[in-house]
Amino acid sequence: MTRKYFGTDGIRGAANQEPMTAATALKLGMAAGREFYRGDHSHRVLIGKDTRLSGYMLEPALTAGFTSVGMDVILVGPMPTPAVAMLTRSLRADLGVMLSASHNPFEDNGIKLFGPDGYKLSDQDELRIEQRMESAPDLVASARLGRAQRLEDAGGRYIEFIKGTYSSERTLDDLKVVIDCANGAAYKVAPTVLWELGAEVIPIGQRPDGTNINKGCGSTAPAVLCEQVVAHGADIGIALDGDADRVVIVDELGHLLDGDQVMAMIAQRWHKTGRLRGDAVVATVMSNLGLEIFLRERGLALHRVQVGDRYVLEHMRANGLNLGGEQSGHIIISDHATTGDGLLAALQVLALVADEGRPVSEVGRLFEPVPQLLRNIRVNGGAPLESAGVRDAIANAERQLGDHGRVLVRASGTEPLVRIMAEGFDSVLVASVVDDLSVAVERAAT
Repeated sequence: MTRKYFGTDGIRGAANQEPMTAATALKLGMAAGREFYRGDHSHRVLIGKDTRLSGYMLEPALTAGFTSVGMDVILVGPMPTPAVAMLTRSLRADLGVMLSASHNPFEDNGIKLFGPDGYKLSDQDELRIEQRMESAPDLVASARLGRAQRLEDAGGRYIEFIKGTYSSERTLDDLKVVIDCANGAAYKVAPTVLWELGAEVIPIGQRPDGTNINKGCGSTAPAVLCEQVVAHGADIGIALDGDADRVVIVDELGHLLDGDQVMAMIAQRWHKTGRLRGDAVVATVMSNLGLEIFLRERGLALHRVQVGDRYVLEHMRANGLNLGGEQSGHIIISDHATTGDGLLAALQVLALVADEGRPVSEVGRLFEPVPQLLRNIRVNGGAPLESAGVRDAIANAERQLGDHGRVLVRASGTEPLVRIMAEGFDSVLVASVVDDLSVAVERAAT
């Protein structure tokens, strides 16, 4: 059965348009609450959000839905997605909810659900919730209605948890760090963690107004961070996205290090210390071939899965691996977390820098990426990937690249886009292939 509401990462869409309306959030709260109302204990759900204006609309709608089916609600306000996952498990809640569209602009919003173990829900759980959303709500008697309360020290709990993952005996006293919080969920906790560990902290993107999340800042727009690192003579720059589950790094020269480079840094350090389980890293089909070659030369494997952090994590759990992520900077460190955590990954990099005592530019760019070109084509409905013209263009691209490159054309699971990626050792050929594929997709989408 095809899912109606849930996509690659929860439910997502333009705020105040279906499915991101108060009415649908209310239905979701009632349905998810009943689905996870199991056993005879006191039932509770934890709700966090990022800084989007629409959070003020969706949060009370979800609260009403959950309380109407007898669940108590714990509200934590603006909080990173990984903090919601951690707190759900720590507080033994039956369910965790994060209101965020991650790296998308403020006009969008999304709803991510976590089970009592802190992991994102399975496809089967989401399908059962959708089925409940299509039937009449199972409301409780008035005496059994749930209550809602705010958890005032949620930020402090997460800060202490994250500090506990810092894996070096050295403090950050000698490091000047620029942290870009994307005007998002980590605007308070991220600078505080770095300051408490001893760093000199220069925060940017920490003045959210409801409409500026990810706007010209954060991991998807790191140009300002690159400039600020150089201008302040900082040792390192850290850019999170709107819900702080992604991170990219900037070295002292203002050069960007993406998620592939971050995974390479952590993998190499962990391999040397015997911490890397299974001598392997899990990444998606989008990760650069250069990462695969780097790992292979060190006797390590790269396991590729389809795009989406949930699929990375599923493969990690199934194979007993503890490091995985995406090129975009969604890094999963399963020794500590049940989902991607940008701040947690950044602390692993900072621990490496502190121990090495060398500039980030020397310890950070561990491999030369194979030329790779990404392009997004916006589509308005239809199924361009089913077009014979697009299929022929893909086959032709694969013939041109042969054994010296690869191509990937896929529909985005979070936006109305077709994403085109090609990589190979011949950058001119890669650009030509992407141009041809773009034309084919645009024709099929009209």
